[in-house]
Amino acid sequence: MSHILYEVADKIATITLNRPEVANAQNAELLDQLDAAWTKAADDDEVAVIVLRGEGRHFSSGHDLKSGEKHQGKITLEQIYRAESRRYLEYSLRWRNIPKPSIAAVQGRCIAGGLLLVWPCDLIVASEDALFSDPVVTMGIGGVEYHGHTWELGPRKAKEILFTGRPLTAAEAEKTGMVNKVVPRDELDGSVRELAAHIAGMPPFALRQAKRAVNQTLDVQGFYAAIQSVFDTHQTGHGHALSVGGWPVLVKLDEMKTKVQ
Repeated sequence: MSHILYEVADKIATITLNRPEVANAQNAELLDQLDAAWTKAADDDEVAVIVLRGEGRHFSSGHDLKSGEKHQGKITLEQIYRAESRRYLEYSLRWRNIPKPSIAAVQGRCIAGGLLLVWPCDLIVASEDALFSDPVVTMGIGGVEYHGHTWELGPRKAKEILFTGRPLTAAEAEKTGMVNKVVPRDELDGSVRELAAHIAGMPPFALRQAKRAVNQTLDVQGFYAAIQSVFDTHQTGHGHALSVGGWPVLVKLDEMKTKVQ
C-alpha cells in the first residue's frame, strides 16, 4: 500500500496519506487503498479510534488532476459519473458511517477533494497554518462532489467560500464548528494522539451509539438526501464543461494546485 501507511497501537489505528511529493494529491490508487485501510480499521476489534493524517507539509491538495489528462477528449459524462459516485461519494459516506470515532489531523492545505476526506471524520483537529478551500467554481462546477459545505459552515459562509474560492483559515473553521481544536503545527500529532487515547478509553458500544445518534439526527434533518442530490448537481457541471471545452479542468485551478505542491 505505497500511497497509504497504516499502523495500530494502543487501540488507535493511524491512517496516513503518503504522497507528500505531490502534497498528497488523490489518484484512484490512493483512494482505493485509503478505503481498504478504513475497512481494515473498522473490522479490527482491537481498534477503538481511527486517526487520519497526511505526511508532509500539506494534508491534501485534493484530486490529482494530472492523472486524468490522458482521458482528455475521450471521456464521457457517464464515465465521470460512475467513477465519482464510487470514489468521491460512496467512499466518503462509508467512512462517515463507520461505527467507530474518527479524528482528522489537518496541516497546511486541504483543498477541494481534501474536504471529502476530513468531513466524514467525526472530529477535526487543525494546525494553526491549516487552510481549507473549495475553488471548484473556477472549473465551472458548483463545488466538490460531497457537499458538506452547508452543514459544516452554515449557508452564508458556505456561499462565501464557494463564490470567492478563498481559503478558510483554521481559526475561522473553528468558529463555524467545522474544526474542534486548533493547535500549533508542532503539537498537532501529539494533540490528536492525546484526544484519541482519551476517547479509546470510553466504552466502545456507548461510543457507537453516540455516533449513530448524531449521524441519524443529521440524516433526519436531510443530510443524506441533500448529499445525494447535490452530487447530481455537481455532475451537471461536468456535463456543461464537456459540452463547452472538453476535459473539465481549467488551467487556472491546475496551476494553483501546482504552486501548493
